[in-house]
Amino acid sequence: MTVSRETLLAQYFEERPEQVERYAELLATWGIERGLVGPKEADRIWDRHIANCIPLSTLIPKEATVVDIGSGAGLPGLVLALARPDLQITLVEPLQRRVDFLSEVIGVLDIPVEVIRGKSESVKRRFQVVTARAVAPLPKLIDISWHLVASKGAILAMKGEGAQAEIEASTPKKNSAISLHTLELPDFDLARVIEVRKTG
Repeated sequence: MTVSRETLLAQYFEERPEQVERYAELLATWGIERGLVGPKEADRIWDRHIANCIPLSTLIPKEATVVDIGSGAGLPGLVLALARPDLQITLVEPLQRRVDFLSEVIGVLDIPVEVIRGKSESVKRRFQVVTARAVAPLPKLIDISWHLVASKGAILAMKGEGAQAEIEASTPKKNSAISLHTLELPDFDLARVIEVRKTG
């Protein structure tokens, strides 16, 4: 990863640069203090966590409704909200201490993001895009979130080198199409995002 903080701010957070800098500070302080981010991650907030979510932002249609499930410390949900103010972002997180963190951070950053406490299975709404980072293997992820996907919408799951194997282990849902995006943005590590689109 060679992308710099300055490049990220100029190219991907031009509308909310102060908020994303503040978010990075909160991840490195509150996030570590509350056990949402590893104690050795303070120096890697920008490259390992914030920059890691940027390739995903390039796949989401303009003004889409997005739900980030198992949002944790807000990755990728809050990064998407800061990089793409046009999106309507909802965060879903079952653990109260994480919900408290997310709510406090949203208050500090003063951004219009909704937080729902609960598992994805309990949410009864539909969204154009469902995002997930390190939530579950693809077969389980589809099972717990397919009901959230609106017609013609999609799950976008951030994955590592085993992405293709996860696709091969999945049983396609009726009226669905699975594809793997390998994204090579300048100065970024290769990113893999599995798209499961609802075709009907």
